[in-house]
Amino acid sequence: MDLTDKLLKVTLLHTNDIHSHFEEMPKIVSLMQRLKSELDERYVCTVDVGDHMDRMRSETEGTDGIANIAVMNQTGYEVTVPGNNEGLTFTKESLAEAYGEHAHFPVVCSNLFESDTGLPPVWLHPFSLLRKGELTIGFIGLTARYTEFYSLLGWHITDPFAAAEETVKLLQEKADIIVALSHLGYANDQRLAAEVPGIHVILGAHTHHLLPEPVRIGDAYVCAAGKFGQYVGEVDIWFDLQRRSVRSVTGRCHSVRDEVPDSGMERLIGSYRLQGERSLNRVVAALDEPLAIDWEKESGLGNLLASGVRRWTGSEIGLVNAGQLLGSLCAGAVTRGDLLHICPSPINPCRMLLTGRQIVQALEEALLPEFIDKPLMGFGFRGKRLGTLCLDGIAVRYVADAEPYRKIRQVTVNGVPMIEEQEYAVGTLDMFTFRIGYLSLSEGREVSYYLPEFIRDVLEEQLHNREALLGCKEQRWLPV
Repeated sequence: MDLTDKLLKVTLLHTNDIHSHFEEMPKIVSLMQRLKSELDERYVCTVDVGDHMDRMRSETEGTDGIANIAVMNQTGYEVTVPGNNEGLTFTKESLAEAYGEHAHFPVVCSNLFESDTGLPPVWLHPFSLLRKGELTIGFIGLTARYTEFYSLLGWHITDPFAAAEETVKLLQEKADIIVALSHLGYANDQRLAAEVPGIHVILGAHTHHLLPEPVRIGDAYVCAAGKFGQYVGEVDIWFDLQRRSVRSVTGRCHSVRDEVPDSGMERLIGSYRLQGERSLNRVVAALDEPLAIDWEKESGLGNLLASGVRRWTGSEIGLVNAGQLLGSLCAGAVTRGDLLHICPSPINPCRMLLTGRQIVQALEEALLPEFIDKPLMGFGFRGKRLGTLCLDGIAVRYVADAEPYRKIRQVTVNGVPMIEEQEYAVGTLDMFTFRIGYLSLSEGREVSYYLPEFIRDVLEEQLHNREALLGCKEQRWLPV
């Protein structure tokens, strides 16, 4: 008998880290429909591996993620895992509505539980079983372990490797094929493949890596489809019906670049875009005069955000990078949409203790073009360049044309000269704790994070603070 008579092919179509790139979603639909037409649809599974949502986009922000769920429903996704952009930027109530009330597909994650009950919410499952012809495919979900952040939102997140091992053992008697939807990153996918037996395929995400074909590690095959909806992954699993085992796995990634967008999906997205824009048109403040931002030097809007972060965290000093703000605010009405447009990053305030020496190092770097113009990506940052540091609670006297790291002549904290070895409470951004941008700001002690509010929520509150609006005009950087 020919081997092909004994083998059955199951195909996984997978996406990851789309991050609300709605412009790619109609092309994803077209590509998936074309691929399915070339396959036996009875043996096709369509899955997403998290971070489909991103609150930088009006469609997502203005609908609390419902637009993404509607797109996923119409695309035909059959299972997904929440990524950190879902788990850490939406409230538990918003996730319950989006996934629990609107999703037509199961949501799986084995290592995420509610803090108060120790159980997953009703809409979240440790695994899902999909029946495809004669085969049962078990899907487990795993998401990145940001312990402190999840704790602040009422979640308990556990070790994903222990969770995977436990869930795989449960599935081995129930499923012919076990697939891990892993929003852990490529290095952790490799570890998962090496350390947890019984997984046949790992579909990866989180680090935005593109694997043109599966990478075999032990008995598992690791796959990933890049970022932003630019690719759809296709994985073929050949199953030996006689031996009841996986014989081989092959795969590839398809670019959506040349696909003709699906018109039905375009109409759906258009309707949610209008809905989102209507929600974001709500006026939240009115300005008597414009507030400008400048990435290269001090500005009123940058100072206002720095003072807001300092007040929000109850700190002596406020430090934020100017690149967080992508535009200025005009005089007159300010809407939610305006704040989203100029401050799209899902970044939270944080508080830490830093020495005077560590603060001065960051201030010296904030005067250097290689830091001001430094391009940044990831870790929640949705801007383009780092930008200089915007300040509150301190004044800096400096000589602009002095040598690098020798420009600052004096720093005062609320009028008192800064002491290099003394620790100061600094309100800043969680982004810096991941060692990007101004690295000395990642060296703080007793770090506290403030969730779920984003820095645009802080800025909105500042727009109602008359004292802060007047104070942001006062100069903090003082050339001598």
